Amino acid sequence: MKQRHSNSPPHLVGLLAMCAAAAGAVYADDAAFTSTEGVGPLNGQQIFERICAGCHMSGGEGAAGAGFYPKLAGDKKLVSWEYAAITVLNGRNGMPSFGLPAAEAQQTRAVQLSDAQIADVVNYVRSHFGNKFKPEATTKQVSALPHPSTSTGMPF
Repeated sequence: MKQRHSNSPPHLVGLLAMCAAAAGAVYADDAAFTSTEGVGPLNGQQIFERICAGCHMSGGEGAAGAGFYPKLAGDKKLVSWEYAAITVLNGRNGMPSFGLPAAEAQQTRAVQLSDAQIADVVNYVRSHFGNKFKPEATTKQVSALPHPSTSTGMPF
């Protein structure tokens, strides 16, 4: 009987295969993530699943490792829709800004979200993952918040 030799335990090989299969449909240079036109007609849940979950995890539980990605599940800071919207607009602690003007987004190849999409993803996060906050953010309210206007990402 011929014995198979492997440097990797069987469970690790299976885990790597599952990760590769799950990641197969998403590419870092996918136009949905680098388009200066924004991410298209995605709703809050879809934006979360395609952009936010990469760091905050699919259940909003957050992660630590090469970086720190705070949990969104049960986060009391989300009581304020303004806090959440300003974080998405301007970034925070290494998180990129998703509210850059079109010219800045094009120059940096950053993902650009519209004010309506920011309101939608904020409302989604505030009402999922064990969060029970009412969806309150509107496009008009988000558009009235400070938006980044320079390559520094600062809202001036």
